[in-house]
Amino acid sequence: MAAAAVRSWCRRAFAALAVLLQLRGARSATFTIANGCGYTVWPGLLSSAGSAPLPTTGFALAPGESRAVPAPSGWSGRLWGRTLCAAATGRFSCATGDCGSGDVQCNGGGAATPATLAEFTLDGSGGLDFYDVSLVDGYNLPMVVAPSTSTGGKCAATGCAAELNAACPAGLRVEAAADGGPVACRSACDAFGDAQYCCSGAYGNPNTCRPSTYSQFFKTACPRAYSYAYDDATSTFTCAAGSTDYTVTFCPALPTSVKSTGQNPQAAGLPQQLNNGTTMVFFGGNTQTSSAAAASANLLFAVTITAAAAVALALSGSALV
Repeated sequence: MAAAAVRSWCRRAFAALAVLLQLRGARSATFTIANGCGYTVWPGLLSSAGSAPLPTTGFALAPGESRAVPAPSGWSGRLWGRTLCAAATGRFSCATGDCGSGDVQCNGGGAATPATLAEFTLDGSGGLDFYDVSLVDGYNLPMVVAPSTSTGGKCAATGCAAELNAACPAGLRVEAAADGGPVACRSACDAFGDAQYCCSGAYGNPNTCRPSTYSQFFKTACPRAYSYAYDDATSTFTCAAGSTDYTVTFCPALPTSVKSTGQNPQAAGLPQQLNNGTTMVFFGGNTQTSSAAAASANLLFAVTITAAAAVALALSGSALV
C-alpha cells in the first residue's frame, strides 16, 4: 500500500513538473508579419542576447502575403524589412536592411542602416509587453505595429505609415545603384557621425541630446515613431503580456502621401500623393532649387499634413500619419 502511494505521488509530481515546464515554454505572443507593399519584402528577425531564438530569422513575403511567427515567453528583439534583394552572384544580399548573412535567413545578423525597426520586449516590467517602431537608425520602408486588442492609451498602433524616401533630404538620401532612385533615408547620426546627432559623449543624456532639424523631419511625418535616442515619451507603447498578439505591416494602406520630385522605385502599390493641393510637402534646404535656398546654412523643414490624413486621424483615433 505504501509503495502504491509513493508511485501515485511521483506520478502527480512529474505531471505537475511537466505542466510547469510547458508554462515556462509557452508562447508569449504571435507576430503576424504582413506585406502591403507592391513589391517583395524579406523580413529579418533578430533576438536580443539571452532571448530564446524564434523559429525563423528571415523569409520572403510577396505582395499581399503574411506569415505568423510565434515568440516564446520573455522574448526580446527586433524585426525589419529588407528590400531589393537578390542572389545573382550566389550570395543573397539586399540593397536596404541587409543582415550580412549571405542568406535569406539572417542567422543572428542585424539590419544594416538605414532601416525601419520594430522593437519588442515581451513579458517585461509590470506584466507588460513593450514595443516601438524606431527611425533612430534611419528609414527604408513604411511599417506599422498593431496590437490584437487595443485598449487605448499606450496599447495602440504605432509606426510610420508615410513613404519618406522620395522626400528624404539630400544629405540623408540613399539611392539605388541601378537607376539612382531613392531607396532609403539615413539618420543624421549615420550620415554625419556627430555626437549631437548620435546622443553620445557630452550629448549622452536626455538633458543635452535634444531633437534636431533632421530628427524633426522624421517626427513630424511619423509622430509615434522614435526619431532620436531619447524620444521615449511619445514613442514607447505597452500592452498586457501573454494576452496580446501583434501584426507588423509593411506599407499599410493608409491615406498618407508625400509630394516630392522623383519616384521611389519601390513604391508601386503605395498610396501616392493627392493632386488637390493638400498634399504633405517637405522642403529641405539641401534640396531646394533656388540659389538663395542653396546658399542658406540653416536646414529648414516645413511640413503640411494632408487633409485626408488629418480626417482619417480624427475619425479613427488610432490611425497613424
